[in-house]
Amino acid sequence: MTHVEALEVLRGATLLSCRLETGRTNQIRIHLSEAGHPLLGETIYMRDYSGQAVEAPRLMLHAEQLGFIHPGTGKAVHFSEPMPDDMTRVLASLQSPS
Repeated sequence: MTHVEALEVLRGATLLSCRLETGRTNQIRIHLSEAGHPLLGETIYMRDYSGQAVEAPRLMLHAEQLGFIHPGTGKAVHFSEPMPDDMTRVLASLQSPS
C-alpha cells in the first residue's frame, strides 16, 4: 500500500509525498504508473501512458525520510536527507512561469 499526497501542482507535473506501508521493490514507480501518473524520468514503468513527457535528467524519486526498526538492535532508526540538487533544479524549472 502506498499513501500519496499532492504537495504542489507544477507545470506538467505534481510534487508528491508518498508513504509506504510495505517496502516492495519499485513500489512507488509501479503504483503511480498504474494509476496513469508515471514519475518524471520514468523509462520502464510507462504502461500505455500517452500524456506529454516532462524532461528530467534521471528518475525523479528521492527518499527524504527513511525509518525502520534495526534488525540487530531492535531500536528505531531514522534518516533524513534533503532533495538533491538536480531534483531541486527540475522542481524550480516547473515552478517558474513558462
